[in-house]
Amino acid sequence: MHALDGRTGLATLSDSTRARKPTKRRYFVGGSDARIIVGNDEAALLRLWREKRGEVEPEDLSGNLIVQLGLATEELNRRWYQANTGQVLTDIQRRIRHPALRWMAATLDGRVEATGAVFEAKFMLPWSFSEEAAAEKYMPQLQHNMWVVAARTAVLSVITGGGKWVEIATHADPLYQHLIVTAERKFWRCVESGEPPRLFGVEPPKPRIEAVRIRRYGRLQFLGGICRPIPQHAASFPGP
Repeated sequence: MHALDGRTGLATLSDSTRARKPTKRRYFVGGSDARIIVGNDEAALLRLWREKRGEVEPEDLSGNLIVQLGLATEELNRRWYQANTGQVLTDIQRRIRHPALRWMAATLDGRVEATGAVFEAKFMLPWSFSEEAAAEKYMPQLQHNMWVVAARTAVLSVITGGGKWVEIATHADPLYQHLIVTAERKFWRCVESGEPPRLFGVEPPKPRIEAVRIRRYGRLQFLGGICRPIPQHAASFPGP
């Protein structure tokens, strides 16, 4: 059974990479793992530890509709982002290992060619969506991936089930990253030693939404292919 996060309207294991090649994920800590490792769900932490040790099979997400919607809309998300920002995405679905911490890696949805920013595509349900909830939920993953590839910025591109698109851009936070990497290092030692991990008690600073650049766009227009939507309150938001 796959639970939904009632606060954000997201599947609790909604990272699309967990549904693609789960067996290879045993051998490194990835961005979606960061959310579990610094989270407060002990059962999820222990299951992740057992998966990394090869004691249990990764959860089968093929029957999780929210995860599958995320997979189905990922390419649309990239096309929509590029069409509406004029940016070009590279390194799509590229897996990169940290140059020094070989147990740490990131599977990227893409990178913004002009800036090197990490690009992350997400699908969220509309009735409980908010920019604050999205930024908070995915900040560990964004910060992890920025650390792996030494990027200074990241972009979270969200399509909602209500037919809207939101772009959230944020910067690397050295303190946040230090806490995440410390918890991940301890977790990986537990994987290697066989000692069950305990919740690490990491309380990273909540993302300051005023420091996150947000652009809200109107409804996606599907008829006739990709059409540029009209920004809501366009004067209030900076251009691409």
